[in-house]
Amino acid sequence: MEVYTVTVATGTSEYSGTNNYIFVTLVGEKGESERTLLDNPGLDFCRGAVDQYKVTSCSPLGALLLVRLEKQKYWVEDNWFCRYVTVESPGGDKVLTFPCYCWLIGDFKLEIREGTAKTLMDDTSPLLLAHRKTELKERQKTYRWLTWAPGIPRCIDAKTEADLPQDARFDNEKRSDFEHSLHYALLELSLKKLAIRFGKSWNDLDDFKRIFWKLRSPIAEYCMEHWKEDWFFGYQCLNGSNPRMIHRCTKLPENFPVSADMVQRSMAHKTNLDKELKAGNIYLIDYAIMDGIPPNTIKGKPQYIAAPLCLLYQHPDEGLIPIAIQLGQTPSLDTPIFLPTDQPLVWLLAKMWVRHSEFQVFQLLSHLLRTHLVVEVFCVATLRQLPAVHPIYKLLAPHLRYTLEINCRGRTQLISANGIFKRVVSTGGDGLMILAQREYKVLTYRSLQPHFDFMDRGVTQLPNYFYKEHGLMLWEAIHSFVSSMVNLHYKANHDVQKDLELQAWIRDITQEGFTELPDFGLPSKLSSREELSTLLTVAIFTSTAQHAATNNGQFDWCAWVPNTPCTMRHAPPTDKDAVTMEMIMATLPDVSQSCVQMAITWHLGRAQPDAIPLGTYTENYFTEGRALEVIDRFKMELKEIEDHIQSQNEGLELQYLYLLPSRIENSITI
Repeated sequence: MEVYTVTVATGTSEYSGTNNYIFVTLVGEKGESERTLLDNPGLDFCRGAVDQYKVTSCSPLGALLLVRLEKQKYWVEDNWFCRYVTVESPGGDKVLTFPCYCWLIGDFKLEIREGTAKTLMDDTSPLLLAHRKTELKERQKTYRWLTWAPGIPRCIDAKTEADLPQDARFDNEKRSDFEHSLHYALLELSLKKLAIRFGKSWNDLDDFKRIFWKLRSPIAEYCMEHWKEDWFFGYQCLNGSNPRMIHRCTKLPENFPVSADMVQRSMAHKTNLDKELKAGNIYLIDYAIMDGIPPNTIKGKPQYIAAPLCLLYQHPDEGLIPIAIQLGQTPSLDTPIFLPTDQPLVWLLAKMWVRHSEFQVFQLLSHLLRTHLVVEVFCVATLRQLPAVHPIYKLLAPHLRYTLEINCRGRTQLISANGIFKRVVSTGGDGLMILAQREYKVLTYRSLQPHFDFMDRGVTQLPNYFYKEHGLMLWEAIHSFVSSMVNLHYKANHDVQKDLELQAWIRDITQEGFTELPDFGLPSKLSSREELSTLLTVAIFTSTAQHAATNNGQFDWCAWVPNTPCTMRHAPPTDKDAVTMEMIMATLPDVSQSCVQMAITWHLGRAQPDAIPLGTYTENYFTEGRALEVIDRFKMELKEIEDHIQSQNEGLELQYLYLLPSRIENSITI
């Protein structure tokens, strides 16, 4: 008689435990153990419990291949989340770990493999090869592609988050917090709206301070004090929520007829526009993508959209400052060029219009499309094409946590026909989808790689571009980590080429996920370890650092509504002389819209209470020593980056901390 010691770990989140019957069978190369009911005195499988049992076999099982778990109802159905199972051999000389991290729902049977990562070529056992095949067949039934709307990346086939499998859902604490925080913010601001006699316009800019109550942050308050200043406007182009729009301008666009005389007073001593263009100190932000987008109608009232061009100058003393703004793509008498030498209110309103376009582009394109929807493609393809034992599944799984549910909620609650964007944002309704489709058409794989993005935009030499500096450091750390993992499991390029599961994965990404993109630039076949490493780095960087850079500061930059207004209620000014404070207040969001903007950006941008920081792996998918050493080196490198960013920010009045590794979530969960 052979006696094995089996340890079973139950999940730590609420309702992970069960009072149902749990059976275990050990499957080895020479046979199976007895099917054993796991039952100790007292309660078994409580939340967070690690329970130990004895399992017997009449004869030696040989090398253990699988652990079979079975759950059967006892009185009432009670789902169970299993973290892992360990099995100690009869001699006590060997302990094997079987990662699970799955829900067992209903009367359910699940077979899990030992934790050593294995590609398809590593498996020779017919039983294990069949297990891989069966697992993927079941997953492909469960996780299906859907075209939610034409002209954007495809997504998971789920009408709402309730249609998702339990393994892709928020846990109970996350769900409660998500829903409570949104209700809390909206309730608090509803009380303010009542106090301010809601539905009205504000009387003057200082009135916006009346919704700064409990919801505040140091940067939001700093923004409230400095938002009118030109250097602060320029700073946000580099380190705000949308730091990817600015590019070097060596020649003025033909549709932006700025003359040297117009901007001479903004120039440093003994220079002019032509000299600064040649010197590489002139930059442009062009919102041409907004041109012709149909504006929203809110409560029967039309909203307005502009497609500005904004010229900026890297001044030797003042930093990056705006020097000319045109609020449309076609110059004319009705589309004047606004300048810092105009009356203060005129220049301020022109900057507000640029920042209004910034709200639309950062929320819908930089944030939603280029992080959430891009990562969802990797998520669905990984679940469909890679079994849990595959090293690339193990590598990606922690960086895909909760992404399917948050994206489903985004589609139903934010950008749907009756969602929050339709209620308060100028591109709500048809506009947001047209805008996303335009961006998707020009989306390239190259632009998702930060070093190419900075190079192509000509911004590699821009000073105080903390997003660029920190982003590149994180990219290099992630790439080094990923390359080490890839090289552990693929000894040569032909190993990548021969991995049929991996090749099915890349085909799913390119041909199913990123459809309708002939110029995306990602081949449907992986030919080398370096190609694979770069693609995995794109997936992990986008789901961690890039998402943090666009998501985590949105309350900081949008809570002071005039700085980044969600909508505009009057058309852009055509006559500089007609600009008054009354016109500005009638143009900016009303009381109700302002409160919703503040509540939503707080809800989405706040630190998540259950956040798992970048490089922290609470679920131990990898069990072998060499892989764990690679993870430890990654953690050490992230600690060095953390220390560098902290020391760089010491003493700074306006700190850039969005890319601190400890503040970057390991996946897109909000």
